[in-house]
Amino acid sequence: MRHLNAHRKLGRTSEHRMSMLRNLATSLINARDERIKTTVQKAKELRPFVERAITLAKRASTLQGDDTAAQSLHLRRQAASFFHAGNRAQAPSTGRRNQGRAPRTAGVAALKRLFDELGERYRDRPGGYTRIIRLGHRDGDNAELAIIELVDNPRDREHAEATAKRSKSASAKKKSAKKGGKSETKAETSDAGSSKKEGRDGRRSKETESTAAEQETE
Repeated sequence: MRHLNAHRKLGRTSEHRMSMLRNLATSLINARDERIKTTVQKAKELRPFVERAITLAKRASTLQGDDTAAQSLHLRRQAASFFHAGNRAQAPSTGRRNQGRAPRTAGVAALKRLFDELGERYRDRPGGYTRIIRLGHRDGDNAELAIIELVDNPRDREHAEATAKRSKSASAKKKSAKKGGKSETKAETSDAGSSKKEGRDGRRSKETESTAAEQETE
């Protein structure tokens, strides 16, 4: 039985482990390439953690009804627990004179991107928002490394577009080759028909000449 074996402890306390997962989720969503490099064990723990947050954003993008705003706010607050909160010193600093607002943290930016972009991207996808790619073992501690990335990222879209272009060009080449083959066969058949006609005409002319020569001799 797998009692008390639901998650990997990763050699950390509960508070430290949750803080690490929040940092990894924030880095993954805010990354320009939408991928981060970490160990396989951390990637496996991060996958369900970040996919639950993406599911909340997807659910918010499919809301319908009169209380859509309230439900969306509730889902946003639920998803905020998966990231570090914003700068707590922001509210008191705004009341001071000649002092600007404190900068927003990466967790707030990740939450904004989660609901503004990723929720719409994965609206019709029934789960499976991340992908883990193993890289081998690291020199030094021999830890197994991996890349965890979001699916349908810009590289995937570029690759799909490139493959579509290649398939279109290949199909166009095949069609042109078929058309060229058909034209060549038509030309060959026309040449063969003309040669047959010429042969028949030559035979007929030879037969007429021979009959004329016979009549003259007679």
